[in-house]
Amino acid sequence: MNTTARTRTHGRSPATAPASLPLRILKAIVLLVACALVVMPFVSVISTSLADQQQITDAGGYVLLPDRPSLSAYSSILAGGVVARALLVSVGIAVVGTVLGLIVTSAMAYSLSRPTSFAHKPILMVVLLTMLFSPGIIPNYLLIKQLGLLNSWWSLILPVLVTGFSVIVLRSFMMGLPPDILESARIDGANDLQIFVRIILPLSKAALAVIGLFFAVGFWNSWFNALLYINDPSKLPLPLVLRTYVVDNARLGAEQLSGEAGVLPPTQSLQMAILVISLIPILLVYPFLQRHFTKGVLVGAVKG
Repeated sequence: MNTTARTRTHGRSPATAPASLPLRILKAIVLLVACALVVMPFVSVISTSLADQQQITDAGGYVLLPDRPSLSAYSSILAGGVVARALLVSVGIAVVGTVLGLIVTSAMAYSLSRPTSFAHKPILMVVLLTMLFSPGIIPNYLLIKQLGLLNSWWSLILPVLVTGFSVIVLRSFMMGLPPDILESARIDGANDLQIFVRIILPLSKAALAVIGLFFAVGFWNSWFNALLYINDPSKLPLPLVLRTYVVDNARLGAEQLSGEAGVLPPTQSLQMAILVISLIPILLVYPFLQRHFTKGVLVGAVKG
């Protein structure tokens, strides 16, 4: 046994041999530099949101480590006004859109995964065609207008409630489930709705978690549809407010915050605080769903 182990060790190919100490040190340095390049912009954004005007001026616009950190920018934003209202609007759109999207997408994927379902092949072809062709901005706008959804939050949800990619991934995942379980349920007298709710959905938690995250991120970051369909300032979601006050560099006054006159935090701090607030929800949700990514996407898309 020992002779065999030594033979295998000495006969190890150069590709599998452990790297030398200088090479490992070099790899560690490269990884540390890459991590620093990725982390530094986030640290700068958070630090600038906590800094006062003097520190921002001395640092030339962006602060790396604030000397006197303050939460005044966050308190001003969350006290009321357009940003706080837009935050609630975005949370509502993301939650409602994600829940409805998962319900409709999973139901459609289950029906298309059953060979005996009515007209599943033509419908599947239509779903595939939506991934290749999409209507333009003007037809979409005219459709929303004819449906009476202009200036409505439903105009941000219904047009993207079902996507071809989500349906195909869930359909592939459901087709890979053991058919014996479904046959046993049918023998026990379960109908399609009972099989879908009690068997299919619990077994598809991994894929549903991934698709749900895609929906949530899409609804949370969506701003172009709001730019086209929403004219009422009280109904604007957070990404459009972020674009207005950070990208377009519009100034936040007392009327856009809590509505009270007084000393306001620096404009740069307010802008960075809005950016941080827009990132927090996704950063909080993503770690809980990360473990489902490989199982939910790859198992649902790769057969065999």
